[in-house]
Amino acid sequence: MSEFKYFYPIEVRYGDLDPQGHVNNAKYLTYMEQARVGYLRHLGLWNGGSFLNIGIILADLQITFREPILFEHPIRVGVRTTRLGNKSFDVSHSIENSQDGIIFATCKIVLVAYDYNSSKTIPIPAPWREILTTFEGL
Repeated sequence: MSEFKYFYPIEVRYGDLDPQGHVNNAKYLTYMEQARVGYLRHLGLWNGGSFLNIGIILADLQITFREPILFEHPIRVGVRTTRLGNKSFDVSHSIENSQDGIIFATCKIVLVAYDYNSSKTIPIPAPWREILTTFEGL
């Protein structure tokens, strides 16, 4: 059983490929970002308005490439919150084949709660903390 409760389907586009015929490394980050936005929307933490209202900023990222993604691969991205701190939280991603479960890449990121109006970090809002804790069982 997967450790992820949320998956976002991704369609590999021809323009995502590099001259070697596999998905360019930079596109992996785009796929994970799209899945992360889907995760936030799924949990009701963002309604699709201004990105300045999301209140988070990417602070750190570590990605491990395991297998190349080819044009014909059906992929999905798993997203899950693994740790809630005071102002930051950790999120893991897994890009995998949606049919056979082969993992193409894994990623761990640190997101920081952020007030774009004052340009300062803030504590994770209580509603976010409650939603993430309940959904992920933290």
